[in-house]
Amino acid sequence: MNDIKLTEKQQELVEKTGILYEKSGLSPAAARIIALLLISDNTELTFDQIRNTLNLSKSATSNGVNFLLQANQIEYITKMGDRKRYFRSLLMSWKDKVKEQLEGAFYLNQLLKEILENRTPKTLDFNKSLKDVINFLDYMETEMPKLVDNWESKNK
Repeated sequence: MNDIKLTEKQQELVEKTGILYEKSGLSPAAARIIALLLISDNTELTFDQIRNTLNLSKSATSNGVNFLLQANQIEYITKMGDRKRYFRSLLMSWKDKVKEQLEGAFYLNQLLKEILENRTPKTLDFNKSLKDVINFLDYMETEMPKLVDNWESKNK
């Protein structure tokens, strides 16, 4: 088994990135795993490489990996003649993830519009805040495609 050696800077980045992912709701183990897969020079790591590099228990590693697989944040591949699974970040499909998240926000906006239509008019401040969110999401839905097209034309 090839041990993964991280530089001091890479270790620091795993920790900083892990903390950021924790703040977005991931467990500490899952946050460090996704960070490691982004930072390691090896883009595909085995379960044991992840566990040993991060000094995690088997159960913490297993729970973190399984959560990230279910959340579609990582995937695994196998290699012919090797029974191990190699885990890797799904960073390469970031555009699909962004599109999926935007579609979720736009669906939420449709629900918020329905909710607003069915709310009592007596809660003026709350309804105003709800309208502000709806207006912002409407704006995003109009402007985001333009932003994406602009970015793509500049990065061809």
